[in-house]
Amino acid sequence: MGTVSVKMKVLPESPSVDFKQLKENVKGMVKVKGGTNCHFEEEEIAFGLKALITIFDWTEGNEIEAVEEAIGTIENVNSVQMVDMRRAIG
Repeated sequence: MGTVSVKMKVLPESPSVDFKQLKENVKGMVKVKGGTNCHFEEEEIAFGLKALITIFDWTEGNEIEAVEEAIGTIENVNSVQMVDMRRAIG
């Protein structure tokens, strides 16, 4: 099995959510579920709301839905959406 690069968009409940804490919680959840090399980008949405773009490596063949559901249970997370998944080369 190979490795895939996964990109998920995490929308917080409000613009006042502490992004530093949210990043720590998401990174911890990804690690617990088996993901590695987790890093983040931020995307402006509107009216001060930002999305947290989460990018991590995942073992191909493992169920990615479990990670998506787990991130959705984190406090202050409104929604999680799979944005991209592609096989990592190298």
